[in-house]
Amino acid sequence: MLKFILDILSVPAILIGLVSFIGLVVQKKGISDVLKGSIKTVMGVLILGGGAGLAVTALGHFGTMFQYGFGITGVVPHNEAIVGMALETYGTQTALIMAFGMVANVLIARFTPLKFIFLTGHHTLYMACMIGIILTVGGFEGATLVAVGAVILGLVMAVFPAIAHPVMKKISGSDDVAFGHFGTVGYVFAAYVGKLLGNKEQSTEDINFPQGLAFLRDSSLAISLVMLVLFLIVALACGPEYVEKELSGGQNFLVFSILQAITFAGGVYVILAGVRLILAEIVPAFTGIATTLVPNAKPAIDCPVVFPFAPNAVLIGFLSSFVGGVIGMGILLMMGTSMPWLPIILPSVVPHFFCGATAGVFGNATGGLRGCIFGAMAHGLLITFLPILLMPVLGNLGFANTTFSDADFCVVGTILGNVINLIK
Repeated sequence: MLKFILDILSVPAILIGLVSFIGLVVQKKGISDVLKGSIKTVMGVLILGGGAGLAVTALGHFGTMFQYGFGITGVVPHNEAIVGMALETYGTQTALIMAFGMVANVLIARFTPLKFIFLTGHHTLYMACMIGIILTVGGFEGATLVAVGAVILGLVMAVFPAIAHPVMKKISGSDDVAFGHFGTVGYVFAAYVGKLLGNKEQSTEDINFPQGLAFLRDSSLAISLVMLVLFLIVALACGPEYVEKELSGGQNFLVFSILQAITFAGGVYVILAGVRLILAEIVPAFTGIATTLVPNAKPAIDCPVVFPFAPNAVLIGFLSSFVGGVIGMGILLMMGTSMPWLPIILPSVVPHFFCGATAGVFGNATGGLRGCIFGAMAHGLLITFLPILLMPVLGNLGFANTTFSDADFCVVGTILGNVINLIK
């Protein structure tokens, strides 16, 4: 019986489903609501894994082509991709840290001045995964791993919304809603650069942005187009003979590249669909408990919560952040001549879209149009160099063709990994 229970708990989809089940039962929901919420949560985790498989396969081809074509190893930072890979090995640790970390967040909000309940479920999952990886690589195991991981997760879920809140109040004009997305260091940095170099009297919202570029707000299309450009560049660098002989099974190398780019975008779409399915069930199941226990807490919500306050800054921020990423890649390529071991971080459209757009809104709040442009560009440079510091502490996953992308993951992971190395 014990082995059977352990077998069940070792499956991340089942364990995360149990979190939803317990939350709904505690709230005294009906049997139909409990079953629906629990099953949909499990289904969401399985869908996430399927989408990660598509994205990881496409990234694998991209990494191989990039390395052969340019003679260098390229890394595409992408949270969903690396979490999809990591859950195969670290799924149990992730699920347990996530479950108890959410409880720790509520307790911290209840008994400290940090009155923030972090409700961005997929980032909670990703941060739990990264903490689980680093603690496992650092030699932690069993109950100690879960306890330490849960406390760390609970703290960052409360601390980062507190850091973002002063700028968040400027953006929203109120104190009712907090900001919950683990790119906070990058956004606050963008706001600082925006204040330094900008003029908040000249807002991005005072200009009429060309409607012809509005299609870039569709993240799936934006991902497809940017990955298509990147795939075609590496395909041309490799040449048709290598791609058609080694990778595509004889399919035309350009057709293969186009399909892989869209496959990656499709994988991300499926991943996000799985994440939405998980969040639609597990967050309400937990939120009801949290708000009851901590009546004065502020809900910390995902980054799109700021998009309606400055729609022009969203698009300008995305483009500026991506330019920063390209500049950062160029710097790394130049540095690589004297430091060949240095990984080349390629600009990934997912963080530059979501995080760059958010950085643009933060930069606009403190420095207007110039603040948006320079703040988001600085953010793009930041998330190009921070992943390099994180990769060594991720064990074998540090050698993958992808890694965590958003600033807070890199900051927390780098600090945690190096602290563990010092005390070992």
